[in-house]
Amino acid sequence: MSAHTELPQADVESTGSCCGGACHSDTAATEGAFTAVYEVKGMTCGHCEGAVAGEISELDGVTSVQASAATGQVTVASTAPLDEEAVRAAVDEAGYELV
Repeated sequence: MSAHTELPQADVESTGSCCGGACHSDTAATEGAFTAVYEVKGMTCGHCEGAVAGEISELDGVTSVQASAATGQVTVASTAPLDEEAVRAAVDEAGYELV
């Protein structure tokens, strides 16, 4: 059984970014058989998005990650369901909190 969720992508403008949005990626998380959306507390800019996405993307099976500081949501596509504790540890490593 596989799950795939299509999420509408909002055109969000970053404000107050410490990096001017230079490390923000507009690549949507659409690759992979499984898509999960997580809420992350503490992201405020493109740099934050990149830190969270970078740590989560290192998990086995992750094919794409889209983090949004504006909504606090991180959309992750993967080849198999991810262990929530592994995602929590990756978010923690980036310096943020999985809600």
